[in-house]
Amino acid sequence: MDSKILIVDDEALLVKGLKYSLEQDNYEIDTAFDGKEGLKKATENEFDLIILDLMLPEMDGLEVCQKIRESSTVPIIMLTAKGEDMNKILGLEYGADDYLTKPFNILELKARIKAILRRAVNKNSKVQDQVIQVDDFTINTLGRKVSIEGKDVNLTAKEFDLLLLLATNPGKIFTREELLEIIWSYEYFGDLRTVDVHIRRLREKIEKNSSQAEYILTKWGVGYYFRGKNK
Repeated sequence: MDSKILIVDDEALLVKGLKYSLEQDNYEIDTAFDGKEGLKKATENEFDLIILDLMLPEMDGLEVCQKIRESSTVPIIMLTAKGEDMNKILGLEYGADDYLTKPFNILELKARIKAILRRAVNKNSKVQDQVIQVDDFTINTLGRKVSIEGKDVNLTAKEFDLLLLLATNPGKIFTREELLEIIWSYEYFGDLRTVDVHIRRLREKIEKNSSQAEYILTKWGVGYYFRGKNK
C-alpha cells in the first residue's frame, strides 16, 4: 500500500507543487489549507506522515501539532518560513519530528520523508516482543509502549526510538552527532540542539525530577547515556 501523507499549508501553489511531486513517487496525498481543517483530517483519518506549516490561518501549526500529539505519534515534518532557531526548536518542543525552513529543496524533503517512512516500515516488520525493565520503568518494544509504575507514558516516535537506543545500551555514551545519525538517519546540518530538546522532553516525561536525572544522564562535553541494569 502506498504511504499516505497529509500536507497542511495555506500556500496554494506550494501545496499544488508538493502534491504533484510526491504523487510522482507514488505517495497518496491529502491536503488542507488551514489549521482547523488540517487537525480535523489528521484526527479523523490515518496518515503515515504529516507535513505541517508553522504559520496557518484559523489555528497555527504549533497548536495543531500539539493537539495531534495528544492522541497520535504520526511523524510530523514542520515547515516554517521563519529562520530563527527558536521557532525551529519550538516546533520540536510541541512534538514535531523534523523541520524544514522555506524555501527548501524538494529532493531534501523527499529524502527526509523516505528516511522517516523506512524506519516506520522496519519497526513494523522486524519488531520483537521484548520487555526492558529498570526499577519501575518498563519499555515494551512490541507495542512501542513505555510505563512507569504501571502508568503509561505518552512518547512521540522519535522520543521512543531515542529512549530505546539508550536503554538497550546502558552505560554506553552516545555523542549528539551519533544520535542524530542513528535516530534521524541523515545529515541534520549540525543542529545538535535537536538532540538536546528530545533528551529534555524525555527527561520531563520519565524522570521523577528532570533536573536531577536518574536514567538519562549527561557526560559533560561528550554526550548522553542510560544508567541502569536490565532485569
